[in-house]
Amino acid sequence: MEPISSNTLVDAMRWRYATKQFDSERRIPDAIWDDIEKALVLTPSSYGLQPWKFIVVTDIKVRGKILPHAWNQRQVVDCSHLVVIARPTHFGEEDIDRFIARTADVRGVDADSLAGFRNMMVSTLIDAMPDRLGDWAVRQCYIALGNLMTAAAMLKVDACPMEGFVPAEVDRELGLPERGLTTAVMCPMGYRASEDRYAALPKIRYRAEDVVERV
Repeated sequence: MEPISSNTLVDAMRWRYATKQFDSERRIPDAIWDDIEKALVLTPSSYGLQPWKFIVVTDIKVRGKILPHAWNQRQVVDCSHLVVIARPTHFGEEDIDRFIARTADVRGVDADSLAGFRNMMVSTLIDAMPDRLGDWAVRQCYIALGNLMTAAAMLKVDACPMEGFVPAEVDRELGLPERGLTTAVMCPMGYRASEDRYAALPKIRYRAEDVVERV
């Protein structure tokens, strides 16, 4: 497989921005969305544990209910797809066992052969940081968010990472508490409106030599 050219990658990163206005009439084609979703599922995570659920909200009525809990930011309703990245409210040994079972199935090995790996994860996560597992899971969700936005940019789909919302209310509208989930971050996605003046503004980034060090 040929690598993507560096120009293509950098151009996509320069093209993207946190979209302030979406064209409410444009929808992401199914084939393009399918590729974005596949890329999202392929997101790496700590130990490969994937402590997340990706909830894709296309129902405009549901998004309308979320809107007042997202500081009335119109991106929530004007976008094509609203991606809600949720984390589990509880992460325990049963989640590790589920991952071990999936690993054994995909790789065609006996789950018992993964006992050492399983016990190491229990020791370093469940036993060592029980009060910090929520924060750990949120950090994994942000890895997924970054991967989502990069994949979208490569396909010329706009996105707007969003922390400005009331998690408990978004959770309630989506029925997440009874599923043991809570919203970590949201990302409206679609196509920029022609009148969004932010699309043409130059990016404000520090120079590479100010933020990159080589040792």
